Amino acid sequence: MTAARPKFSILLPTHNRCDVLGLSIQSVLQQTEADFELLVVADGCTDDTLAVVGGFADPRLRLFDLPKAVGFGYANRNLALREARGHYVAFAAHDDLWFPDHLAVLAGTLDRTGAEWGYSQPLWVSTDGYVLPFFTNLGLSDELQLFMTNSNTIPAQCVVHTRRLLEEVGYWPEDVAEAADWRLWQRMIRAAAGRAVFVQMATGLHFSARWRESRVSGSADGQMLVGVAERADWWPVALKLELAGHPTEQAAAWTALTDRPEWVPAVRLAVSTVAGRIAWMAVRNLLPQLVAAKN
Repeated sequence: MTAARPKFSILLPTHNRCDVLGLSIQSVLQQTEADFELLVVADGCTDDTLAVVGGFADPRLRLFDLPKAVGFGYANRNLALREARGHYVAFAAHDDLWFPDHLAVLAGTLDRTGAEWGYSQPLWVSTDGYVLPFFTNLGLSDELQLFMTNSNTIPAQCVVHTRRLLEEVGYWPEDVAEAADWRLWQRMIRAAAGRAVFVQMATGLHFSARWRESRVSGSADGQMLVGVAERADWWPVALKLELAGHPTEQAAAWTALTDRPEWVPAVRLAVSTVAGRIAWMAVRNLLPQLVAAKN
């Protein structure tokens, strides 16, 4: 990490998930792009969060131990972000995991294109271990319009943006009960004249938050995809975690990440398989109806 200004500032907010927080931190500290500062924001934690964070002796990590802020603690996130020094800002989550090249892949794309906001292919993980690719492409005008007006399908852990853009549009909104990340993305995309760079490669895993008590974070798209995964005999083996013997879905994924170097390439190939299969199903089932309707 450069002394004056790291390439990345990584915000990792947490509230009482000491059971998986350590894995999330490890997935950040083991990035191939090592020029970053990691800002862990403990939002009124009452469990063993401080002990978990204290177990990492890495000078890039900085802990903000703060009293509980209102709601999801957006105000505390802003306190940390105002001290961030990186050129780019990335977001980790206490219950999500990054692949080792997450930062390198996103930085490479933003550096090459000059874009100020981008995201990688989201992979949502159901509570029973299905890895579900989401295909939101904000480079397409109709998908961008749906994203801007309807709902968020891009987890924060997939997103990277410049610090300059954050300062231009303002920080996380503190006057909303939820979905502050989506509101912030909307402002940033508008400020960037609609330019949102989609890196069509999976670089991490997004898990269903425990507080939602939902198999796939209450997502209708997720429910549809997990229904396909359960019923399709072609669903790739790489997109189903082996949960047996693991206390959490995150622990199962971490075992795959650390013990099987071939797993991430297999996951990325499997995402292409799912995309192709779903497209084929649409052609077989939907396209004839569209052709008939036009005739």
